[in-house]
Amino acid sequence: MGALIALAIVALALFGAPLFTVFGASAMTLFHFEGVDLSAVIVELYRISTLPMLVTIPLFTFAGYLLAESKAPKRIVRFSQALVGWMPGGIGIVALVVCAFFTAFTGASGVTIIAIGGLLLPVLQADGYKNKFSMGLLTTSGSLGLLFPPSLPIIIYGLVAGVNIDKLFIAGILPGFLVMGLLSGYVIWTAVRNNLPRQKFSTKELAIATKEFAWELPLPIVILGGIYSGTFTATEAAAITAFYAFVVEVFIYKDLHITKDVPRVMVESTILVGGILIILGTVLGFTNYVVDAQIPLKALEFIRQYMSNKYVFLALLNVVLLIGGCLLDMLSAIMLVPILLPIAKEFGVDPIHLGIIYLANLEIGYSTPPAGLNLFVASFRFKTPIVNLYGAALPFLLFYVIALGIITYFPELSLFLLKYYGGH
Repeated sequence: MGALIALAIVALALFGAPLFTVFGASAMTLFHFEGVDLSAVIVELYRISTLPMLVTIPLFTFAGYLLAESKAPKRIVRFSQALVGWMPGGIGIVALVVCAFFTAFTGASGVTIIAIGGLLLPVLQADGYKNKFSMGLLTTSGSLGLLFPPSLPIIIYGLVAGVNIDKLFIAGILPGFLVMGLLSGYVIWTAVRNNLPRQKFSTKELAIATKEFAWELPLPIVILGGIYSGTFTATEAAAITAFYAFVVEVFIYKDLHITKDVPRVMVESTILVGGILIILGTVLGFTNYVVDAQIPLKALEFIRQYMSNKYVFLALLNVVLLIGGCLLDMLSAIMLVPILLPIAKEFGVDPIHLGIIYLANLEIGYSTPPAGLNLFVASFRFKTPIVNLYGAALPFLLFYVIALGIITYFPELSLFLLKYYGGH
């Protein structure tokens, strides 16, 4: 009977049943057969509602949506062009910077591709980049900001794994810049090889663009500086960011009308957050069973039969996460965390380092064929068959994988800044 119910639940998932119903039904079914009260599932929804860090999710999401719905994308593109457009591959680097900025604040790579993709694709093509290269760059860059604060996946991983979110914010900085550096190198190499023209540097244009972007420019500086210095926590940073973005976009730039646009943005961002929270609650209810059934310990015993080496375990971990990342969305992949965390600890993997590995895999999974979410969003945004994006994304994914290898086997990259700023 249990097997039949499990097959029914899997079938519901394949036919598009809401994710929270799939996890909720799975958890309740498993607890029922164990003779455990079904309140074990519901209690997790209550528990996450009492977590102090929970407020960061709606606040950062609201701030990100305010920026995406305003004219901030055009301002940051102009500022980035003026700043680095003169370099070889300048406009390609602009695309990387802008996508990383918006994904970090919106927490959703799909939003970045929708908001930024249509804006930058014609600019890249006008500068001489081939259509395939341009679409591959924008598709894979949609998830580029996941390692940078205040990325939503960082917060969710911290909540599920019980890891300090402030420390995760700090730990993601250097790995995030590593990924950006490798992709920037590929963009520069492509531009030089194809002898693409460079834009002339203009002090006047930079001054004008900086003046236009002046009110939004301090956002990442304030967040990083405040957390690094210990001036405020991630929760306080979320409140400051949301209030600042609201004032800037509504009262200073006046891109958004307080009675027409702001309520719409609040509804859209709240729907996203509500969906995240209900899925998160049912996922955690499901993981309650995983923990109670001692599945991590059984998995550890099984793994120990075949490996005792930390580095082999890390390789297997990446294979599992890459497969999960390209088949599951961010919240579905979270169900792996409670299983992997105790096993990783047994092999001596720091939970914060594990979080950065997990997020780096998500960056790749979003654009990995055949079912990466970014591929579907980009196919819709660029009006091109999804199979065309498979080949376009692969060269960029190669550099993501190289970065993943470095992040995985050099934990100092993730933990270095914590020695000085995080007290780790």
